[in-house]
Amino acid sequence: MKKISFLFAFMVIALVAAAQPAITFTDTTHDFGDVYVTDGRVSFVFEFTNTGNEPLVINNVNASCGCTKPDWTKSPIAPGEKGVVIAKYDPSTPSGTATIFNKTLTVMSNTGKNVILTIKGNQIPRPTAPAVQNTSQIAR
Repeated sequence: MKKISFLFAFMVIALVAAAQPAITFTDTTHDFGDVYVTDGRVSFVFEFTNTGNEPLVINNVNASCGCTKPDWTKSPIAPGEKGVVIAKYDPSTPSGTATIFNKTLTVMSNTGKNVILTIKGNQIPRPTAPAVQNTSQIAR
């Protein structure tokens, strides 16, 4: 009888452990290429699927800096259904030299494992104004 009770308890634990959501992203990295400051904010949609057998809930998405704002599917995602995490990057730095950026978003969900998404690119500064020519010294 003890063996049957132990076996039953083990099977219940195994079934509960197997019933979990799982998150699978189509892509975890996006390269914007050249991003011109004058064009303003750019965004990319990371799509994922709940490949588990329980509803998936995205609890939070943290960006590595204030220049990146995340948005995501807030409602529970049923097994087999899709959701999104949107990364919005604002290249609002002043004029200067070109800068390579590499930012991350940490996706926290009820899977128990965080997923890191990456956006990167080459930020092109505002063009500098052309030098004004002094016309008062031109020979007449």
